[in-house]
Amino acid sequence: MNEAEHISPFAGSGHQSPGLWRHPKDQSHRFNELEYWQDLAKLLEKGKFHGMFIADVLGGYDVYKGPQNLEPVQVSGAQWPVNEPLQVVPAMAGVTKNLGFGVTIATTYEQPYHLARRISTADHLTKGRLAWNIVTGYLDSAARNLGHTAQPDHAERYAAADEYIEVIYKLLESSWRDDAVVRDAKRGVYTEPSRVRKINHVGKHYNVPGPHICQPSPQRTPVLCQAGTSKSG
Repeated sequence: MNEAEHISPFAGSGHQSPGLWRHPKDQSHRFNELEYWQDLAKLLEKGKFHGMFIADVLGGYDVYKGPQNLEPVQVSGAQWPVNEPLQVVPAMAGVTKNLGFGVTIATTYEQPYHLARRISTADHLTKGRLAWNIVTGYLDSAARNLGHTAQPDHAERYAAADEYIEVIYKLLESSWRDDAVVRDAKRGVYTEPSRVRKINHVGKHYNVPGPHICQPSPQRTPVLCQAGTSKSG
């Protein structure tokens, strides 16, 4: 990737610069290619960047020129189309040694047990270079596609997110001992059952008995970020 090419912090064709895809030297249309992300990661590592951050949304911007109207973003390429960002991270980690990877993942529409497995896996594959940008989402278009009529209100989303993070911490930090995996071929024991425990979380929003399905990753819990400006955020 040469220095004239566009580097997009979004798993799609445009982020805060809609329309830049029209520039003759723009390369963001290659976001569906693994090599695009690997080239980007190698360029950033060569430039001594400490990390890269990938923003994300779970729906389209559909309020301009009428309610639930996606035509303007589809025409302009304004954060549309967009892929799931976490999947490109291990590929970038495989061609770098020091670059960190911050990924935006919303808490509102995914069970914490499932997300704990996804981020543990990514932390393993990056050898401890993962960060999680915690958001609750903000688009009604996403909510409608994920089983809601509209976004839960702000206070409700963040109250649920508080408990969500509590469950994540329990799964990642207190479910497995560091020495739980023994791989004892003579005894035929891969994991010592006494060194793995259920979390037995029972709350208002989530009931998660556990234990975590993944063994501890290099960081256990990735670096945590939060992009909101509200007091609850």
